[in-house]
Amino acid sequence: MRIGFVGTGRMGRPMVRRLVAAGHQVSALGRSGETRRALAELGAQAVPFAAATGTDADAVIVCVFTDEQVRAVCLDTPLLETMPPGSVLAVHTTGSPRTVEDIAAVADSHDIEVLDIPVSGGPHDIDAGQLTLFGGGNAAALERIRPALAAYGDPILHLGPLGSGQRVKLVNNVLFAAQIGLVAESVRLATQLGVEESALLSALPHASSAGRALGSVAATGSVAAFAESVGEFLRKDVSVARNLATELNADLGPLATAIDAADYRDPGD
Repeated sequence: MRIGFVGTGRMGRPMVRRLVAAGHQVSALGRSGETRRALAELGAQAVPFAAATGTDADAVIVCVFTDEQVRAVCLDTPLLETMPPGSVLAVHTTGSPRTVEDIAAVADSHDIEVLDIPVSGGPHDIDAGQLTLFGGGNAAALERIRPALAAYGDPILHLGPLGSGQRVKLVNNVLFAAQIGLVAESVRLATQLGVEESALLSALPHASSAGRALGSVAATGSVAAFAESVGEFLRKDVSVARNLATELNADLGPLATAIDAADYRDPGD
C-alpha cells in the first residue's frame, strides 16, 4: 500500500520502519535534515510538508502528540485536498473524539474516510508487531488499511462508530492511571507498616495483586520514578477524559480519587 505518515517521533519512527519492512511505500513528513536522513535510512521517502504525504496515498496515518497538533495537520494544511477520493485518514493520537468528528465533517466532502485508531503499548510492542489498536469508524475502511496496520499492530480492534476508539483508549488510560494511584497508596500503607518501597515492589509482582501497572512501577523502582516517566502522557489523557466526562454529564467516580493519589493532576491545577 502507499502510505503517508505524519509524526515520526518515539512511536511513529518504529511504525514507519515496520511499514517499510512489510513492503509498503511510505512518504513521511520530515522537516529537518536530521529527520529526512533518518527516514531515508529506514527506506521511506521524506517530504517537506504534511500535505505532501497525502499525494497518491491509499491511507495517511497521523501519529502526533496532541489534539491541537492533529487539527493543525488535518485542518490547517491542504492534506485532505491532496488525498485521493476513497482514501483513508487514520489518527493514532489519543485525544478527544470531537477532534476526529470535526475532521470527518470536512473529509466527507472529499470522499475520505476518517478513522480514530489510538494505540496502547510502546516502541517495544511496535518492534514485536504487537501494538494494540483501538479502532473507531467505518469497519470497511478499517479492513482496507488493515494490511498496513498489521505491520505493527495486533490486535487490531474495531469498537464501533467514529470516536469509539478514542473513548475506549481514554477509559483505558484513566483506569491505568488509577491503578498507579492504588499502587502509590499501597506503598504508603506499607511504609506505615514498616516495609520499604523497594521490598514491597520486589514482592508484589509475584503475588495475586500482580498486574501491568504494578509491574511497570516495579520495573522503574518506585512510584515516583514511574510517574515521572509517564506523567506527561497520562496527565494529557486524563485531562481529556475529565473534560469529555463533564461534557457528557458523566464522572470518573472513585477512579478520580485513585488517580489523584498518584499525583497525575496538571501542576497548574
